[in-house]
Amino acid sequence: MEYRCVQCGFRVKTLFVQYSPGNIRLMKCENCKAVADEYIECELMIVLIDLILHKPKAYRHLLYNVLNQQSTHFQGLLWKSLLGFLVLDAYRSLVVKRPEEEWGMSMSISSSFWIYRKMLVDVILGNFMFLCSFLLAIRNLLKTSARFSRLHRFRDLLLAVIISSYFKIFLAAMMVWEFPPSVIYIIDLFVLSSNTVALKVITESTMNQCVGACFIAHALKFCTSQAF
Repeated sequence: MEYRCVQCGFRVKTLFVQYSPGNIRLMKCENCKAVADEYIECELMIVLIDLILHKPKAYRHLLYNVLNQQSTHFQGLLWKSLLGFLVLDAYRSLVVKRPEEEWGMSMSISSSFWIYRKMLVDVILGNFMFLCSFLLAIRNLLKTSARFSRLHRFRDLLLAVIISSYFKIFLAAMMVWEFPPSVIYIIDLFVLSSNTVALKVITESTMNQCVGACFIAHALKFCTSQAF
């Protein structure tokens, strides 16, 4: 992926010029004449707040200007992010499938085996159906299959989906504090909305189309987890 202006999404060759250590000049976008990426000089907390607020320019900064495929650590970051995504998804499935009264030490071996088997099926099959339906929804709803295959490789979409699912990290709080199971579904709604913004930034499609694509993918994943 190339560098992009966070304001309008226009391609830029470089984001800043460095004259000496600590002395840089931010470049302006040729299209909108604004600073191409103002987040370069911002604290990480500002970026995180704007990501939580679902600001498209924050997603452009993260997906295009920070997580660039030209980076030597891109491949490792992709696999580490995927592993973390699956681990958090496995914990979510475990909490949903395992009744509260079975959390004790008295749970039988057969019951434990059945629960963990369903958890693995949910994580593997559910996410496989999620990604497949995501790609099909993009092809059928966004009508950009040829353009997408040329400009945005599968790794771009995969990384965008994983990174924009950062709300799953709040599942880790459930390991420390007690929350009602309904909190999981609230987190799922935040993940859905974040995936929608990321898809809009990556494909440059309308919001309604992106909402439809993400809703179909998440709905199919939910139905798959309920069926098994």
